[in-house]
Amino acid sequence: MLSGKNILLGITGGIAAYKTTFLVRLLIKAGAHVKVILTESASSFVSPLTLATLSKNPVLTSFVKEENNTTDWNNHVELGLWADLMLIAPATANTLSKMANGACDNLLLATYLSAKCKVFFAPAMDLDMYKHPSTKASLEKLQSFGNSMIPATSGELASGLHGEGRMAEPEAILKFIENYLSEGLPLTGKKVLITAGPTYEPIDPVRFVGNHSSGTMGYELAKAASNLGAEVVLVLGPSHLSIDNSSIELIRVMSADEMFESTHMYYKNSDIVICAAAVADYRPKTVADQKIKKKDKELTIELVKNKDILLSLGEQKENQFLVGFALETENEVENAKVKLKKKNLDAIVLNSLNDSGAGFGGTTNKITFIDKNFQIKPFDLKTKADVASDILNEIIERLHA
Repeated sequence: MLSGKNILLGITGGIAAYKTTFLVRLLIKAGAHVKVILTESASSFVSPLTLATLSKNPVLTSFVKEENNTTDWNNHVELGLWADLMLIAPATANTLSKMANGACDNLLLATYLSAKCKVFFAPAMDLDMYKHPSTKASLEKLQSFGNSMIPATSGELASGLHGEGRMAEPEAILKFIENYLSEGLPLTGKKVLITAGPTYEPIDPVRFVGNHSSGTMGYELAKAASNLGAEVVLVLGPSHLSIDNSSIELIRVMSADEMFESTHMYYKNSDIVICAAAVADYRPKTVADQKIKKKDKELTIELVKNKDILLSLGEQKENQFLVGFALETENEVENAKVKLKKKNLDAIVLNSLNDSGAGFGGTTNKITFIDKNFQIKPFDLKTKADVASDILNEIIERLHA
């Protein structure tokens, strides 16, 4: 949800400001670009240097900017235009009142009044202040302007009292914004199961049978599905890839048997299933307990067939939209059609190793999308991120048909 988004974080002078170091870190880990505006009083609670280090941007505290013996100004209009969303956390009673009434006596308030983007605010104050009629009026007025309030929670307060007024925790703030952004997206409420990467079939404790798949195509599909509002499970074979996204559950597996078990574990409750993994068709019949020593000129390894994950899913399909991948080198379209029908798929994504830039190991792919009615739609060579978007758009189009 937040990957690539420009987020302007305004921090005001309350004790809850100390939590913003964790908040900035979470936003950065979610892939956002963060700039921080700190009020003068807020700098008493949290260090500008810490926030600048975490956000990877200078922290702004006033209109005037002095650098290298020259004086310049921080342009609040440009800041407001830069942001895809603005978050004010903590929002004190003082700042809330000024926001509600159009007061403008610092850089944060000037930027708020200039912002064209969605504004979120997370109140934080003591119990009596939070319950005061003037604060309630400010909260209601700000929401009537179209701003979104991230409700305060109950707990121990700085005064020693226990009650409502505690700023929402950073994780809850992040989740609130992600949920807001996901509303109305085409895959909101959908569960998407994706397999990706190779499988390694062990020969002995140090050797295996495998392939060159990196898992990047499935990885991009998982990110794209999440950005469209889906709750995603990614079953990933051996890969250097990692995901830090609360909407994506990453299940790491090694062998085809492990991928079979993990995929079936989540299959029944999935709405869309995309099998992009390059699963080994065969595995060694026996696995040596110790490393096989180099003795003879030849080594014979007997292989047995692995379970066909995609076929088994097709046989058990109920309401899932099931998509497979086919990597072909000859008679590509016809072979893909046979696989689509045999495995009871709703669609198949065809790769041809005859197409330059397609297949394993690269950052690009060239696909042909074929649905169960044998409608064939070829695409040009694109980045795998763009290919993932194309695949999901084709699926969404058929879900809503």
